[in-house]
Amino acid sequence: MMIDTPLLDRIAGPADLRNFKDSDLAALANEVRASVINSVSRTGGHLGSSLGVVELTVALHAVFNTPRDKLIWDVGHQCYAHKMLTGRRQRMDTLRQKNGLSGFTSRGESTYDPFGAAHSSTSISAALGFAVGRDMGQSTGDAIAVIGDGAITAGMAYEAMNHAGDQNRRLFVILNDNDMSIAPPVGAMARYLLRLQHTAPGATLKTMAEGFEALLPSPLRDKARRTRELVTGQPTSGTLFEQLGFDYIGPIDGHSMPDLLATLRHARATATGPVLIHAITRKGAGYAPAEAASDKYHGVGKFDVATGAPAKSTSNAPSFTSIFGQALTHEAARDPDIVAITAAMPSGSGLDIMAQRFPARVFDVGIAEQHGVTFAAGMAAAGLKPFVAIYSTFLQRGFDQIVHDVALQNLPVRFAIDRAGLVGQDGATHAGAFDVGFLSMLPNMTVMAASDELELVHMVATAVAHNEGPIAFRYPRGEGRGMEVPKIGEALEIGRGRLVREGECVAFLSFGAHLDVVYKATELLAQHGIHASIADARC
Repeated sequence: MMIDTPLLDRIAGPADLRNFKDSDLAALANEVRASVINSVSRTGGHLGSSLGVVELTVALHAVFNTPRDKLIWDVGHQCYAHKMLTGRRQRMDTLRQKNGLSGFTSRGESTYDPFGAAHSSTSISAALGFAVGRDMGQSTGDAIAVIGDGAITAGMAYEAMNHAGDQNRRLFVILNDNDMSIAPPVGAMARYLLRLQHTAPGATLKTMAEGFEALLPSPLRDKARRTRELVTGQPTSGTLFEQLGFDYIGPIDGHSMPDLLATLRHARATATGPVLIHAITRKGAGYAPAEAASDKYHGVGKFDVATGAPAKSTSNAPSFTSIFGQALTHEAARDPDIVAITAAMPSGSGLDIMAQRFPARVFDVGIAEQHGVTFAAGMAAAGLKPFVAIYSTFLQRGFDQIVHDVALQNLPVRFAIDRAGLVGQDGATHAGAFDVGFLSMLPNMTVMAASDELELVHMVATAVAHNEGPIAFRYPRGEGRGMEVPKIGEALEIGRGRLVREGECVAFLSFGAHLDVVYKATELLAQHGIHASIADARC
């Protein structure tokens, strides 16, 4: 009795996909999806986003000549299927582990990762750079950027599209539209993409549209032609993307292998300038627990594949994030001038707690940290008390606005900096390693760091009371010590630390959440008769 070898076992690299029949590629996608689920169940990671692009990943590698053609994943958190198909399947159990595979694309990891990111909205700019390199004689082929509907809300994506349309170079942008980033996307662009989803087969490359129409039964052919003419027939009409200089194809079903292959092959064969292919996908597609989750299993720890249930946590302590969210909500109940801003991460920042109680006072600006910071500066200038809650690694994106619009004007914007310090599995791109340095050098800026949950509650109260200029307080990822904390903290004296242990000969000056480590160090010294002092700098 012969047993068929799984298709995935026949893949050493993307070149093997180009020898498969189209029907085999669809079957391969099912195998890849199951393998991604099993791998992430053992390591944790970004599951929903990777499941949503399985068919798209297979189709892209089957149509384009990677690695000569440069496939650039925006953020890179959806690249697990890509890693499996590019020679890294046997190492997936090391995903996001020490000395293992990165959870994102990484130039040092594979030639199939031409550009590393882990922050959003960079892919179109990078792809245009590769296209210029190709046109100037460098050894590179086509450039393909895959960007999500959440990431395309950021201004950098439009700067890149505006430039790409002006350059009119051959370039492919795949808009992976799943109506979801970490949280549901917000703003006018999200509504615009939703309207495009509900059109009939829409604006396409003219020749491609006419070719598809010719294959349709007569009633559908007439409807498709009328729809295309409605979308693109007048000089002033067309999609936003066409107005920016792109040929627009879509919307297409991002889980239909025949549609993907036909679209990508035709676009590759006919494109002369920039092309945007609008693919509709489902985050978490093919795995019921992920599809049913409110965040579509954006980021998960280890879990049981059969049920989707997470592995049991060993800690019952609340996270620093939730402590911040609760403290700010209690402060907001007392002070109607308190408002809060998040950049597409209401639950990740803890602001969903305040939003449930005061929805009109919490603003999700989308993946637009620069706008969020200056938006807060405007509110501060108007007399409100804005709290900008952003992860340390993402706050870097608003640095110019912090300098120019906040610090130099001495406006009392409050920065709540989550994920400060090292962040473990997400790696260097997400480590909050730079905020103390780049904030402390600015005029008028006060920087605080919480050593535990109680100090964090006090620092929220301190920020509320501080109206003399900008102030920031940083706190780490993960759980606290399980301390009892009051609903309302006490405002601290700016610039004054606290002596938490008095000794002699040696003194430790601690800043932030490493105070427990300092305690352990002093206990080791005490075993050798050295009794050290400990001071918590606070500011």
